[in-house]
Amino acid sequence: MHCNASLVDSAATGTDHRILDMFRRRGDGILSGEELSDALHISRTAVWKHIKALRDLGYEIAAVPSRGYRLISAPNTLIPPELSAGLDAKRIGSRLVWYREIESTNETAYQLAEEGAAEGTVVLAEAQRLGKGRLGRRWESPDGVNLYCSVILRPPIAPMQAAQLTFSSAVAVARAIEQETDLRPLIKWPNDVLVNGRKVAGLLNELSAETEQVNFIILGIGVNLNMTCDQFPMELRHPATSLLLEQEKAVDRQSFTRVLLRSLDDLYDSFLANGYKPIRDEWLARSTVMGRSVRVTVQEREVTGVVIGIDEYGALLLQVGEGSVEKILAGDVTLI
Repeated sequence: MHCNASLVDSAATGTDHRILDMFRRRGDGILSGEELSDALHISRTAVWKHIKALRDLGYEIAAVPSRGYRLISAPNTLIPPELSAGLDAKRIGSRLVWYREIESTNETAYQLAEEGAAEGTVVLAEAQRLGKGRLGRRWESPDGVNLYCSVILRPPIAPMQAAQLTFSSAVAVARAIEQETDLRPLIKWPNDVLVNGRKVAGLLNELSAETEQVNFIILGIGVNLNMTCDQFPMELRHPATSLLLEQEKAVDRQSFTRVLLRSLDDLYDSFLANGYKPIRDEWLARSTVMGRSVRVTVQEREVTGVVIGIDEYGALLLQVGEGSVEKILAGDVTLI
């Protein structure tokens, strides 16, 4: 794992969480070192070390002479102490691991999953050096403006069903955009979320499986939240945008991420209880290609037809002639 030392794991910051909870309950008030020491059953020196650690994460905490500490502001990052406040995760988000910068959240999540990380672990980063898109493409990942996260799942399903969970990710992103903005997102097969016809999010699943069972699935999610025009490279293959550019107003990254993780948590619960059909139905209702004429590029081949749905394994169903239906497992779709 190639990453810098700025790692925060919510499973290892229980005392920091409690200090922040005490600050939040106190509002603008002051907490004395003695009060913190008594409540946390730690020494005054240990209190100071925790205050210093929180400052290192970006919290502005003022020392008031002879009185104690006052929380002035929280960092505008996706660190676990902020995200976990109000998240109420059943599975997804039960453990949050955050990096200031990383090569790829998918790569790190995959390694953590191989080491036994629990289902629901979410890896987040402020920036990625080698963000991964579909078909080996790069996902541009500037610092501190977007959402880059990967979720570890261990569903009791056959490997052929793994692609179904990509559709739950797309629906969760669309729900979060609807809740946090006035925009109307649509989904383009297989894994793009569009706003006003331009790509705002991409999803990348990675699978570890044996012949008959899934070991784990990594749901990689990238959403362009507050990216500006000059942060998009000229050579982007597909037209791209951000929520900021489309609504001319910045998105609260912490709030958006909490909504997304809660939505994904609910959809995963539904998937385990009720199967794929409810998620497929919602995906189809949001689809930008359903019933449309499209051209699909599959490696060196092009197929033209009308989209009539997706099958139980996520393949695109394309009517290519009278009564002839072709299943497309992977490819790039262009509306005609």
